[in-house]
Amino acid sequence: MKIIAINGSHRKNKNTAVLLQAVLDEAAAQGASTELLELADHNIKFCISCNKCLGRNQCTINDDDMNSMAEKLLTADGIVLGSPVYWGNVTAMMKNFMDRSRWMHMYKNMLAGKAGAAVTNAGLRNGGQDLVLQIMEHYLSGQGIQLVDARDQNAPLAFTGVSGSLQADFKDGKNIWRRSVEEDEGAMKACRQLGTNIVKTIKGKIIK
Repeated sequence: MKIIAINGSHRKNKNTAVLLQAVLDEAAAQGASTELLELADHNIKFCISCNKCLGRNQCTINDDDMNSMAEKLLTADGIVLGSPVYWGNVTAMMKNFMDRSRWMHMYKNMLAGKAGAAVTNAGLRNGGQDLVLQIMEHYLSGQGIQLVDARDQNAPLAFTGVSGSLQADFKDGKNIWRRSVEEDEGAMKACRQLGTNIVKTIKGKIIK
């Protein structure tokens, strides 16, 4: 069982990576093989809208890192996307990654049947996290990937998705900031539950 996480943050090993790694660590503790991929480490060119992928599962651009990224996607059982909120949206790198995987979707959904989820974080408590989660989850659904949430089915509803915040509180007219998303206990707990749920979902698919 292989689960990969793709970090769309322009800042490697920071808050989005922390959230993704928490998901992967929990999945690894339950026997999954995991890998965190930083888009900042990859050269992925822009889609040129040549539309050749309308008739075949192949991209005409073959001199960048998208082919190796595609191999990771194809061999994974689970895919977790992560992006911080940039102006109410995913980052440019995450959007470019989505655009460049178009050839895996237009002619035939090559990733259909896998398990997937998304995580995000922002500075403010209500900084656009819900919209960014929707964007990434919409992408995953479009690829035919089964969405997995972060709810513990044996406990009262606490979390459905993972959205962290660096804003801890607001007192006396001032923001109280967390130093890291690791201090956001709710977000970290949701990440761990998400890791558990992804493994359970994949195991259920394997059993069937």
